[in-house]
Amino acid sequence: MLNTLNTLVMSADRWDGDGPAFWPIFPLVWFLMIVTFAYLVIRWGRRNRAECGRRSGQSRLAERFAAGEIDEDEYRTRKAVLDEK
Repeated sequence: MLNTLNTLVMSADRWDGDGPAFWPIFPLVWFLMIVTFAYLVIRWGRRNRAECGRRSGQSRLAERFAAGEIDEDEYRTRKAVLDEK
């Protein structure tokens, strides 16, 4: 009886036997998580680059208005053009 129990305990901790069939799921999940993270980082970077140009244009326009280089009507007209895009 003790020998049989000992054999069962020793064989229960084997890694080379018939394991669960769902083991390929874990690498797939990790792969999908990494791809999703990379996609989100790239998307965030592109959106920030696109916004950067518009924000710099608006800030330059505000500086010109504050310095008195352009009047209020021209400021509003140019700002409307920047906001369209």
